[in-house]
Amino acid sequence: MSFYLYLLLGFLGGVPAGMGMGGGTVTIPLLVLVGGVEQKIAQCANLFSFLPMSAFALKTHADNGLLKTQGILWIIIPALALSVLGAWLASALPSEVLKKAFGAFLIGLAFVTFYQALNKKKES
Repeated sequence: MSFYLYLLLGFLGGVPAGMGMGGGTVTIPLLVLVGGVEQKIAQCANLFSFLPMSAFALKTHADNGLLKTQGILWIIIPALALSVLGAWLASALPSEVLKKAFGAFLIGLAFVTFYQALNKKKES
């Protein structure tokens, strides 16, 4: 049964990831809350699954002419450096701390999204 559960969770996280909406925002909570996976394992699984999903999504977006590469190095270089730092920090922290930090991130993201939606509605 767990194979089918994880297959479903992968599908539910893969769809937003393929759309460029941050599949980990969906995948990690699904793995932890529904799949019963430890936070560190869920984050590692998300990072590992991100590689083929992002390659496929990148090709699809490139084929549709949606990629703008001007200035991309100014994003890639600090992102790589901070990814190394983040991976080191995640490996050093207990899963419970990571779970709370990720939850706080999701709550903050929800507030920002809600605030932006309210402002957009006022402008129309």
